[in-house]
Amino acid sequence: MRIRSVLAVSLALALAAPAAFAAQDIDKVNGSITVDAGQEAGDLDTVNGSIRIGAGARTGDAETVNGSITVADDVQAGGLSTVNGSIKVGTNGRVSHGVETVNGGIYVDRGGVIGGGVETVNGAIGLVGTQVGGGIDTVNGDVTVGADSHVKGGLHYSKPSRQLFSTSNRDPRVVIGPNARVDGPLVFERKVTLYVHNTARVGAVTGATAVSYTGALPPAE
Repeated sequence: MRIRSVLAVSLALALAAPAAFAAQDIDKVNGSITVDAGQEAGDLDTVNGSIRIGAGARTGDAETVNGSITVADDVQAGGLSTVNGSIKVGTNGRVSHGVETVNGGIYVDRGGVIGGGVETVNGAIGLVGTQVGGGIDTVNGDVTVGADSHVKGGLHYSKPSRQLFSTSNRDPRVVIGPNARVDGPLVFERKVTLYVHNTARVGAVTGATAVSYTGALPPAE
């Protein structure tokens, strides 16, 4: 009986070892991080380098300072965060926390589910058929809540603290697309051009005047 118990414990440890190894954190200072398709990893952290997560992979939080984050289709991840770089999430991505950058755009493709909010300072935000559990917060840059997207926490444009932060001479363009929905308030502390599709549903708008449109695309400026 004792030998059988020892064998059972040994077998359990052997089976658990690959999973534990696969879920290890990856931490760098200089260099990119790649998680191959279908693989599993823990938190991904680098300072100077990009992060790439392959299709069907599962990871913890992914964070970098100087570099982009590219997430392929059907990925499950924790939060995604960078300072200088863009973030792109492929179709059917599942991000359990938020998506955040300072200088860089954010794009989430169709079928995406973001558990937290979406936030940037200088960069465009684009959502297609995406569910956002939190809100959208930004300062400069266009925002498109694309067709069939649902943002539960509202949309907020903060007033730029300095003109230096502006990356464009024109006002940001905000589009709430066909059958899109923004549950919370839309608050604009700066001038924007706001287009809301006639099939979209939005909360109270403060600081801007919504221009209704029909068709697949808003009016060209």
